[in-house]
Amino acid sequence: MNRTLFDRRPGAELAQSDLQRPLPGGDITRVRRRLTMLGLAFAIGFTGLSIRVVHLSKPDLGRGMAAEAATIDVAPELPAKWRRRTSITDRDGQLLAVDLPTQALSIETRKVRRPVRLSRQLAEALGDTTPEEVQARLAKARGVLWLRWRLTPDQVAAIMAVGDPSIDLVPAVTRSYPTGSLTAHVVGFMDSERQGRAGLERGVQEQLLDPEMPPVQSSLHLGVQHIMRSELARAIDTFSAIGGAALVMDIHNGEILSMVSLPDFDANVRDSMREDAFFNRATYGRYEMGSTFKTFTAALALEAGKRLSDGYDATDPIKAGRFRIRDHHAKQRWMTVAEIFKYSSNIGAAKIAVDIGTEAQQDLLRSIGLLDRPELEIPEVVSPQLPRRWNELETMTIAFGHGLSVSPLQLASAIGAMVNGGNYVEPTLLKRSPANPATVRRVIAERTSENIRKLLRLVVADGTGRSAAAPGYMVGGKTGTAEKAIAKGYARKRLITSFVAAFPMHAPRYVVLAMLDEPKGTKETFNYITAGWNAAPTVGRMIPRIAPLLGVVPVDELDPEIQRVMALPPSADPLARPKKGARDATL
Repeated sequence: MNRTLFDRRPGAELAQSDLQRPLPGGDITRVRRRLTMLGLAFAIGFTGLSIRVVHLSKPDLGRGMAAEAATIDVAPELPAKWRRRTSITDRDGQLLAVDLPTQALSIETRKVRRPVRLSRQLAEALGDTTPEEVQARLAKARGVLWLRWRLTPDQVAAIMAVGDPSIDLVPAVTRSYPTGSLTAHVVGFMDSERQGRAGLERGVQEQLLDPEMPPVQSSLHLGVQHIMRSELARAIDTFSAIGGAALVMDIHNGEILSMVSLPDFDANVRDSMREDAFFNRATYGRYEMGSTFKTFTAALALEAGKRLSDGYDATDPIKAGRFRIRDHHAKQRWMTVAEIFKYSSNIGAAKIAVDIGTEAQQDLLRSIGLLDRPELEIPEVVSPQLPRRWNELETMTIAFGHGLSVSPLQLASAIGAMVNGGNYVEPTLLKRSPANPATVRRVIAERTSENIRKLLRLVVADGTGRSAAAPGYMVGGKTGTAEKAIAKGYARKRLITSFVAAFPMHAPRYVVLAMLDEPKGTKETFNYITAGWNAAPTVGRMIPRIAPLLGVVPVDELDPEIQRVMALPPSADPLARPKKGARDATL
């Protein structure tokens, strides 16, 4: 049979001898040509498939997604700002902010054949938009439409089920905040371009974007933070305040273990939060802090050589032009420096400040950070508001906390210097390490600091801060009540109340501050709205809850050695009455 495998004539079957016969030269050429073409087709297909695999596996965060659903003609290369960010943790390594893998949804508009149908399918898959919205954006888009840059697993599955060739799912990352609103003002948040806009996300952004750096470890203690937030929220609700702030700081290294500002927000769903929730009252709020400033006035007197038993005439109000300085609970007599502090006498504080002098007052306040903008790792830090002129009247009012506005952060840091032996320590929101050492400077004598501790303890033991007492923890502190400054003076019924405390006073370790913004009176407070009725008891509830987490063990407050350390000379508080059951009459 004279046939070959490539014989085009139909009909006759091939015999075995035909299969074994060598092919003619022309047939061999055709076989080679066809095999070459087949190999070339396989090569082209494999190359295209490889390019597609590389495209899908590229760690692209949504090329050109300057904002969610931005449209572009040609997808640009990945900008540096879309790089992954390292995590933020608390002091024990618990995550506060972390990048998580997700998918972004893009649509190649040139491949869309049935826009109405595709819009309906995508709206159903996404579940948070309408077909009309998707269709309108498809109509406006040119080239590539980035419809979503963060998809949930359920949305990814639903979109894949659509199966339209114009759809592209691109690997991306999203920033998650596991603690939600608990650490909102410390951690902060990012905008839609993954740029830090608040908190540590902005303040230490360079470190977060450095691939060689470990996670950023904040100074926060999550357990303490939870307690402080819950107690502050309880106080705001109880006293119908419009907001508040709270802080806990280690007085020896400046670490801020807790910082709360309410109202707050959840960075995971921040678009739905009210605008004032982003305002950080603890560091960006600026307030006249009232009688807490008498702590610095007492230190001013002691630094100038005055004794706790030295006295000033607080019999009559002070007239200064059209102003009159009065005491809230006037004793109308001569009072020692200790009594002026214990009973929170405005008249006595004003006379101390005038006696020592304006220049000395300014020097002390500047040394403890109350006249300059503090340094902190977040951008929401405000400069103090100083008086336009600083004459004798301003010297008197600043002595009892009016006329100079500072942040709660500044107040807590300054009080830390008053009780830690006399050293001002720069505050920090990052855990101390060799790379983040504490900046320390001496501001008052150690002997002055010892006496200030005794005065602060006196206020809680037998003064205006009795409701802050926490048995076993030797709390000392100072109340502060200030009317809010308005355009033409002060609003008498709109108060800022605060209580700043330290514990344990015989060996202090921590400062605790609570501030309420415009609290209201209650039946239980007999409608009083001063700090002794609201801010002080709030701190009194906070300390017994946080102390065990911080390793502070309760003590016997009547222990003779503790009583000896905290005792005032009898002449400093001559009218003090022995407390029932006390072993030492000095307190």
